[in-house]
Amino acid sequence: MVSRPEASPSEDLDQVRINTIRMLAVDAVQQSNSGHPGMPMDSAAMAYVLWTRFLRFNPRNPAWPNRDRFVLSAGHGSMLLYALLHLTGYDLSLDEIRNFRQWGSKTPGHPELGHAPGVEVTTGPLGQGFSHAVGMAIAEAHLAARYNRPGHPVVDNFTYVIASDGDLMEGVASESASLAGHLKLGKLVVLYSDNRITIEGSTDLAFTEDVGARFRAYDWHVQRVEGNNLIEVDDAIRKARAETTRPSLIVARTHLGFGSPNRQDTAKAHGEPLGDEETRLTKQNLGWPLEPSFFIPEEALAHFREAVARGRVAEEAWAAEFDAYAAAHPGLASELRDRLEGRLLPDGWDADIPEFAPGKGLATRAASGQVLNAIARNVPAIVGGSADLAGSNNTHLDGEDHLQAGNFAGRNMHFGVREHAMGAILNGMALSKAFIPYGGTFLIFSDFHEARDPAGGAHGQHVVYVFTHDSIGLGEDGPTHQPIEQLASLRSIPNLIVLRPADANETAEAWRVAASHSGGPVALVLTRQKTGTIDRATHGSASEVANGAYVLREAEGGGPDVILIGTGSEVGVALEAADILAIDNIRARVVSMPSWELFERQPAAYRDGVLLPDVTARVVVEAAGGFGWERYLGTRGRAVCMKGFGASAPAEDLMREFGFTAANVAAVAKGVLEGS
Repeated sequence: MVSRPEASPSEDLDQVRINTIRMLAVDAVQQSNSGHPGMPMDSAAMAYVLWTRFLRFNPRNPAWPNRDRFVLSAGHGSMLLYALLHLTGYDLSLDEIRNFRQWGSKTPGHPELGHAPGVEVTTGPLGQGFSHAVGMAIAEAHLAARYNRPGHPVVDNFTYVIASDGDLMEGVASESASLAGHLKLGKLVVLYSDNRITIEGSTDLAFTEDVGARFRAYDWHVQRVEGNNLIEVDDAIRKARAETTRPSLIVARTHLGFGSPNRQDTAKAHGEPLGDEETRLTKQNLGWPLEPSFFIPEEALAHFREAVARGRVAEEAWAAEFDAYAAAHPGLASELRDRLEGRLLPDGWDADIPEFAPGKGLATRAASGQVLNAIARNVPAIVGGSADLAGSNNTHLDGEDHLQAGNFAGRNMHFGVREHAMGAILNGMALSKAFIPYGGTFLIFSDFHEARDPAGGAHGQHVVYVFTHDSIGLGEDGPTHQPIEQLASLRSIPNLIVLRPADANETAEAWRVAASHSGGPVALVLTRQKTGTIDRATHGSASEVANGAYVLREAEGGGPDVILIGTGSEVGVALEAADILAIDNIRARVVSMPSWELFERQPAAYRDGVLLPDVTARVVVEAAGGFGWERYLGTRGRAVCMKGFGASAPAEDLMREFGFTAANVAAVAKGVLEGS
């Protein structure tokens, strides 16, 4: 049994409210027969202090722009968040709590953006929520620096996180924490539930470092408290809020499964229901009624629901403040309002996108840099950078400052060699709806990146990934830097648009798609080596990139005998192969297919008009693994693709040795037609 010291009446009422959170979590996990009761039980006390005394939000308007953000990075403890959302008056009924983890409920096993109102970000994979929160804090700092004026702090919110041991073991959190300390994100406050238990047992098995010392080395403000001591937690949050020049970590000693007589401080409390008998013993131990399940004392509910009136007053005060700001600074206010409401592309935003003259060789990464700058001059919401590769990725915004501590208004971000953190941070920034954030690295390092992050993909965050050095064509750096499987991997991610443009003008159109595609993330896949700029007077218009695939060159003299399908730099190879085939009176249609995803969104009639179902002789040419191309090859098709890793040599030698030449593609096409 967990002993209970003598307490004052007010302290007893606090404990009733805290136990309301705990027991809603216990009952929900028990009823669903799956879930994680231990974390909500251990963190309920500090979450109660945060949500009832500090967190600024309006349950009746979850999207109020100046609300504080709360991120449950330990997403497995989702019932902690769902209990708080229901109790404080969000549109999340008790029936949804009862339907925890069931089909169609608003209460999935891990918090998912777009299900329950008040969930700020999808969390679950440990470390990601923490890292998204760093992006959220950067977003607040940038908007505040750009738009606030003396006497008008219209952007002024904190980002709070509850994180677990597992979160702080993950490398992505370490990368993000390091950058957050460098940037001095004073409005980021992390409450670390130091319960010292993981799935396999005590953290003594694998995690014995001094976490506080590590975060001090990152230049964080660090405090230690007893997680169930409300006075200590309250005092620590106040001190963290007053610490304006460093992010704050509050190391809270907690007890997994707090109150469970036989499972507290054991791994058994982590990821399975307590069971009927242990649930009964826990309720008895905490002085809780055995029946009914999902019991909410009236006094506790009334106290939590004070958040509704408190939130309404806070939002009304902010609205009046914004009106005063708009009167004093109408231009800034109009721009900020548009951004806060997600209207990110002003009229004429794409007017300065350049057109590139035919013939001149230009790497698509270089064309991308020119187009990015042309768009960014008209779109303040475009903010981003690179994982220490801006010069190689061509992601620098000319004439713009660096986003740094003391100058958060800058638009050029520097993530350092932190690809994993960069992806999560970009998604965190995008969650504000006020940014089109972008980040660059080599395509090979997309494996370290967060394009796969459900917050970016499954839930439609508008992020642009700039992946350069896209094939063996990068040359001498060799197979460690030459992507083979990455394109297939990226194309397998739901809701991610992948674009591999053939030349400078396709790159311009790819950026037009990327900037305007608000339905999710976009990956631009770009060359290091130069590609010839196609003469559009004699070939298909680059504007058709938005269709995903289009006829770049029609067969001469009748319907095609064979269709050559290429992407990126290999489109030029396909065009040359068509010339060779024409010498032998073989009619070849050349199709540029920069995006599978966009092509699949077109009507069947359009797709059939491009690929001609009756023409079963097809050749795909792409300097990457061929996995997935089967869908477009038909019954007689062949793929000229990589069948292994690359090598270290000049790009032109590699392309020749691995078969990415016009002569080889033409020979393969002839073999297809001959049935060999």
